[in-house]
Amino acid sequence: MQRTPLAALIAGLFTLPVQAAEIPTLDEIVVTATRTERSIDETLTATTVITRQEIERSQATSVPEILAGQAGITLSNNGGAGKATSVFLRGTNADHVLVLIDGVKVGSATLGTASFQDYPLNQIERIEIVRGPLSSLYGSEAIGGVIQIFTRKGGGELTPSASAMLGSYNTRQATANLAGGGNNAWFNLGVSHFITDGFNACKGSLTAACFTVEPDKDGYRNTALNLRGGYRFQPGSELDVHFLRAEGKVDYDGTFQNQGDSVQQVLGANLKHRVNGRWSLKLSAGQGRDESESFLNGVSTGVFNTTRNSYAWQNDLALAADHLLTLGVDRLEDKVNSTTAYAITQRDNTGLFAQYQGRVAGNDIQLALRRDDNSQFGGNTTGNLAWGHALGGDLRATLSYGTAFKAPSFNQLYWPGFGNPNLMPEKSRSLDAGLSGKFAAGHWSVNVFEMHITDLIGFDTAFNPANIDSARLRGLEAATSLRLGDWDTRLDLTLQNPEQSSGSNNGKLLNRRAEQSARLDLDRAFGAWRIGGTLRAEGRRYDNLANTTKLDGYGLVDLRAETRLSKDWQLQAKLENLFDKAYETAAGYNQPGRGLYLTLRYQPGK
Repeated sequence: MQRTPLAALIAGLFTLPVQAAEIPTLDEIVVTATRTERSIDETLTATTVITRQEIERSQATSVPEILAGQAGITLSNNGGAGKATSVFLRGTNADHVLVLIDGVKVGSATLGTASFQDYPLNQIERIEIVRGPLSSLYGSEAIGGVIQIFTRKGGGELTPSASAMLGSYNTRQATANLAGGGNNAWFNLGVSHFITDGFNACKGSLTAACFTVEPDKDGYRNTALNLRGGYRFQPGSELDVHFLRAEGKVDYDGTFQNQGDSVQQVLGANLKHRVNGRWSLKLSAGQGRDESESFLNGVSTGVFNTTRNSYAWQNDLALAADHLLTLGVDRLEDKVNSTTAYAITQRDNTGLFAQYQGRVAGNDIQLALRRDDNSQFGGNTTGNLAWGHALGGDLRATLSYGTAFKAPSFNQLYWPGFGNPNLMPEKSRSLDAGLSGKFAAGHWSVNVFEMHITDLIGFDTAFNPANIDSARLRGLEAATSLRLGDWDTRLDLTLQNPEQSSGSNNGKLLNRRAEQSARLDLDRAFGAWRIGGTLRAEGRRYDNLANTTKLDGYGLVDLRAETRLSKDWQLQAKLENLFDKAYETAAGYNQPGRGLYLTLRYQPGK
């Protein structure tokens, strides 16, 4: 697979050091839940925002690590850094989560999932997680919800910064950023390199897990470049251009391949223009590339490259005060280039969508409707209805109903000797009720939901994919962030029952999804020091749909500390998995044990 020599380019840029992004407030403006700018308190859909400040404070080194334990999220991982990682949102399948990077749809059109393990966390400004169906705004894949990643933007005075990290498993990381642009412009140039020797990914056998015995260290390296810039011509009119490329190399254990090279690349542009006091438009174009090549002991075994080109035209019309109408059209073009001979290698989808957001007699209302026309499956219509009402005393109640769908992947449709070209989209309908509140020391929210998924793709008696399964998912999510004395605390809790509701496994749990999960973050600052820790616990799960392979629950404790050496220099330390807990999120695959990591940061002005 041909690649740009990114590592060589970045080697010449590492003399440039990064500015941490501006610290958002609790009234952070989010866009994912409605495709328009709203404060998180105004949204009617369960939404979590992970800020740059929280990322740095946690000392996380990967996107899966910062997502783990967030409300509604369960993960499975095949053996450590860089290994295949599945993100389950509200108990739905891994391919039921739509992933955007700066508004561009990303992920593999062959696998149907996104490579969270390869996205460089140090180049991310914030992550918005919206739980619940959003096909009425985004089309296919948004059954469980949408996760949107925003890269660092820059702006303000010219500011360099950098970091270096050393840790267990011979882990090393270096990052450098240069941000600036002044008042009406912004730019950010960021580079990073991560490498770890890792550990033995799989403890399987010739008949289980990875179906091989390779007791060696399985390392990973990632080299990334992020470029973003823009200019504000006048209030409400601006152009933003962004580019992100991450190249990964990973070793793992497997019978048919045990090494892999990957490229995750996103290129996009957004033009916003305020036509007049009532009408604003947005034009967007982007391309997401997911490239992978697998090897067996250094010999290539296959190439899978997919390209997703996306275009959008959105119009926001202010009908009156507190009444906004959004009308738009978007198009997605998927293309596959592989050494595997797929019968069909490209498809396209055009979607028309409309949304109304308004306030009537103290009630907040959101209505959305979308029609998708797919070159393979024909038409799909989805919709959402959400209602919110202030109960007084800073209490707010919400209620929403929505439908969504997921188009089959190219592997499910056309894999030689296995795919079924007659597959239809998977469909869902969901009901959500929420209650939230604010107080002087923080805020909290609780959501309960029930989702029914039909036409789930399973396997018929000949072990070919078919629309024969269904599932019923019920759950409760709770989140709170508050200050207790001198401590900043954040708690996320998920209780769910992702149950199969058809076939021989009727009543059994969907595989690799924990029924209970919780994450507690505690941090305290005093003088030049800050100390903290994370407690993350998950209940049992099953590795297979028949629920015969049980994975025990576990609890993990991470401790962290940081101190300011001077105005611009900061030293951080993290002790991960304090009690050296052995656990699995996928049967037969090891997870990291106790580890110590030290990070030195240079951040002027912080």
